[in-house]
Amino acid sequence: MKLKNDRFLRALNREPVDITPVWMMRQAGRYLPEYRATRKRAGDFMSLCQNPQLACEVTLQPLARYDFDAAILFSDILTIPDAMGQGLYFSEGEGPRFRKTIRSPGDVEALPRLDPERDLSYVMDACSLIRRELGGRVPLIGFSGSPWTLATYMIEGSGSKDFRRAKQFIYDHPEAGHLLLGKLAGAVADYLNAQIRAGAQAVQIFDTWGGILSTPAYLEFSLAYMRRIVAGLIREHEGRPVPCILFTKQGGLWLEQIAATGCQGVGLDWSVDIGQARSRIGGQVALQGNMDPSVLYASPGAIRREVASILAAFGPGPGHVFNLGHGITPQVNPDHVAAFVDAVHEFSASGSKPASSQGGG
Repeated sequence: MKLKNDRFLRALNREPVDITPVWMMRQAGRYLPEYRATRKRAGDFMSLCQNPQLACEVTLQPLARYDFDAAILFSDILTIPDAMGQGLYFSEGEGPRFRKTIRSPGDVEALPRLDPERDLSYVMDACSLIRRELGGRVPLIGFSGSPWTLATYMIEGSGSKDFRRAKQFIYDHPEAGHLLLGKLAGAVADYLNAQIRAGAQAVQIFDTWGGILSTPAYLEFSLAYMRRIVAGLIREHEGRPVPCILFTKQGGLWLEQIAATGCQGVGLDWSVDIGQARSRIGGQVALQGNMDPSVLYASPGAIRREVASILAAFGPGPGHVFNLGHGITPQVNPDHVAAFVDAVHEFSASGSKPASSQGGG
């Protein structure tokens, strides 16, 4: 089926677009009352993730409200460790937790090989259903957590303020650390390729915790494995290239190395100046980002000013996908998201900041 709106894919290939495409990390989520209603119907978060019909429903909800240029599969970054037997569950107000954790090299050796089409069939069923329901309206993005990010949760057993157990493990047991990351890299590549075969038209790797590492550790324990994944991905499907975006939160130090992995897009968090990032790597890859999600708590006028500023900092020419510098947070007013999306399209189409963007609310 021909895509009616392919500007997201064209921007990632650094081809000209009529207006800058925009989507949001976590765009299907708790800021929307309709999402909260569907989650309540599902019973809990994991039941929602594992029900392809409901996952499709919440994926499409933001597209009914806003003029986004892409849909992103509704799932969780920790589905792979869960399918490896780690026992993912969610405690209200506490985030993800695992019933089993990695504590020794023996625990790593015991991890099974993942068959994503068998062990995560609910994700593939959701991909196929979402793609069919989209009807070519916009592309579908698939995703996974990075090997390092998955490993931190598997070792810690939950989120962490200092990730001391995860860091201790890779320094005390580097061989086992590399074995764990290698197993996860293979699983992520297989998982993303299964999503592509099921209907995903682009993929993103979320390296949420890469930025907690020192430069040598980041290059050895995070980026090396993302490079391995990129090399193993399906490059073309259904007669069209399938772009890959790498997003390392707090990864501004390493933009050149990230761009050299072979990915098509580099996601930027809000700590990076997008104009400087473009001068550093914009000739190699597309850039995605990078408004501070907290700006969405401000007035619509302030949101419009910030959007205009980021577009101006990127400058004219192709290769920009507008996004937040991390995921939208739950307390954001849904009307402010409309102001954000409309401003991206309005200002990028005109190439200038209209007088209305000067208003305060």
